[in-house]
Formats: sequence, structure tokens, C-alpha cells
Amino acid sequence: MGNALFYHLTRQPLEVTLPMLLEKSLAAGWRVAVRGTDEGRITWLDDRLWLGGENSFLPHGRAGTGFDADQPVLLTTAPQVPNGAQCLMAIDGAEVTPDEVAALERVCILFDGNDPEALAHARAQWKTLTDAGVAAQYWSEESGRWEKKAERN
Repeated sequence: MGNALFYHLTRQPLEVTLPMLLEKSLAAGWRVAVRGTDEGRITWLDDRLWLGGENSFLPHGRAGTGFDADQPVLLTTAPQVPNGAQCLMAIDGAEVTPDEVAALERVCILFDGNDPEALAHARAQWKTLTDAGVAAQYWSEESGRWEKKAERN
């Protein structure tokens, strides 16, 4: 059974934190699905990941291109993970079920801690998952570095 890691973004935006987590996941040998809620946001994220920046290139693709199963990182809004992902990263309030967490190695839920609606949604997800028996950790960058603030087994 996998676990859920909640990442409370307060200092760095998604486009900085997500590549770091993707690199760690790929280094662990995992395929990753990044699930969002809006195709426009997925397009925006796809553009950011192609641009690279300080970090090395992250191989990825968008769902629906005909090569979903081949992608080490698949950007999608669909509830399925057709690339055989061992890790799911949920962004922008994308839903995750307890059954999904159980079937994967890890689920990362990234949320904007400066957005009251995103914060409330993440709290509801924490409650839903932990009430279902999912092991979860809450990580915050509020101090300037990532620190584990809570854990439920």
C-alpha cells in the first residue's frame, strides 16, 4: 500500500516544486502521472517543463497524444494513469481516491497554501484519505526548507 504526501506550497510556486519532485521520482525509477483539473493549466505546465531552466530536462508528454504508455511523466486531467505510473502527483485540487493510493507507490498532493480554497480542499483530501486508513504525511516549506509537520499511519 502506498502513501500520500501533501506539499503545502507557500514560498515556491508549482512550476519550481513540481520539477524537483519529478526528478526525485524518476531517480527512484518510477513512472509518474501528473493529474490536473484544467487542460489550459496542463498546457501551461507542459510549456514550463519543456523550457527546462536550472534543472535538467524532464522527459514528459501530454495525455491523448497516442504515446501515453511510453511517457515517463504523463500530464493529464483524466482519472486514469495510462502510463503505468507508480507515482501520482495531483495538482490544482485534482481528486485522489484511497484505492488509488493503495495501488501506487506514492501519491503527492501539491497545493497552494496562499489560496484559501486550495487549502480547504487539501484539508478535506487529508481527512478523506486518512479516515480511509491511508498513511499520509504533511510537508511545509514555510520555514524556507521542506519540513514534515504531521504524519498519520
